[in-house]
Amino acid sequence: MNFIPSLAVLSRSAVIGRSANSRRCFTRSARLQMTETGVEAPTEDPQDTIFGKIVRKEIPADIIYEDEKCLAFRDISPQAPTHVLVIPKKTISMLDRADETDAELLGHLLLTSKKVAEIDNLGNGYRVVINNGKEGCQSVYHLHLHVLGGRQLSWPPG
Repeated sequence: MNFIPSLAVLSRSAVIGRSANSRRCFTRSARLQMTETGVEAPTEDPQDTIFGKIVRKEIPADIIYEDEKCLAFRDISPQAPTHVLVIPKKTISMLDRADETDAELLGHLLLTSKKVAEIDNLGNGYRVVINNGKEGCQSVYHLHLHVLGGRQLSWPPG
């Protein structure tokens, strides 16, 4: 039960800044290295993010799917009735840092998003979102896909 205090910190996301185009950006932990815009900055050790710690099972998560390449878990601050994050076990800080050698993994992440939607009975539709960089409101610099659904989503987002 060593993780109970940190879980309390992680369970409260708050609006902490605005990017240059006035989109709200969120963070998941006060323990992350923060920038002036309030998002996690890439660290010297790209595996030392909250998602790297989840992959290594150093902190708990509500994991709903896992295989040798990725895992999917429920977001602690859901923006829809279903809000699942799909992350690769390989550390890629952001989509812009992926390269041709990651093509198979990127496809696998999309197919895993489809599996997550099936697990959560999102047959009426869902959205898959990747935030990239500061102005894209990326809050954790470990590539992750948001699977959102369970209600009618609006357009345009953000």
